[in-house]
Order: sequence, then C-alpha cells, then structure tokens
Amino acid sequence: METEDIKTGNVHQGANVRKFRQLIGMKQEVLADLLGINQQSVSRIEQKRVIEEDLLVKIANILHISPEIIQKLEENPTSIVIENNTFQTGSSNVGVVEQQRDNIVNHPVDQLMELNKEQASLYERMLALEKEKNALLEKLLKEK
Repeated sequence: METEDIKTGNVHQGANVRKFRQLIGMKQEVLADLLGINQQSVSRIEQKRVIEEDLLVKIANILHISPEIIQKLEENPTSIVIENNTFQTGSSNVGVVEQQRDNIVNHPVDQLMELNKEQASLYERMLALEKEKNALLEKLLKEK
C-alpha cells in the first residue's frame, strides 16, 4: 500500500475519471455503454486509485483527453472545490458562471489546470535541486 502512494503521489485516477466525466456532463450509464460494461463497473472504476493502463486509455479516448491527465492530475484543494461545484444544467452555479464568463479571466477548470502545471513545475525544480545536491555530495565523497 505504501509503495502505491509513493508511485501515484496524491493522484486518484478513478476520481479524475469521475471529474472529467462530470465536467462534460456524461452519466456513468453512458460511459458504461461506450465501454461495453455496466454502470456498477464504472462506479467501481471511479473508486480505484490506480486504473489498468488499457482501460485507462479507452476511458481517456471516450472523454477526449490524454491518458496522462488522468494518470497525473493530483488532488488538491482547488480540485476539491471544483468537484463540489456542479456545473450541470439546473445547478445554481451554472447561471452565475455563464453570466460572469466574460468578466472572468480564466474558467475554473483552466485555473485548475494552471495550478497543476505550476505544481508540476515546482516539483521538477525541487527534483533538479536534489539531483544537483546528490551530484555535489558524490563529488565530495570521491575526493575523499
């Protein structure tokens, strides 16, 4: 279990599938139909932290997104806020978002994606610094 957390970080692939499915307004039954499975199976998939690669690719193709997005989009407070706001027809949020869309610089989903890019960039910089530090320590050890 601990190795799974290390490999996936704070990524929950099933939750990511659910988020993107809901964002495009697709019901579990429709996704199940397109995958050739039943709705209960889709529900179980959305509860999995890690989804099998071949199934993940099929789902990503149906949702018209890259599989890497499902694999790497980490949960963070922003994504939870977006998830808890429904953007479905009849929701009180939809009218507000649509009315203010011209005044908003970025749509909430765009902001979420931007925050995730920043997070990835920070991680990459931290990793580069760690590599530099390790190289320096190795050099010092070789000199002794």
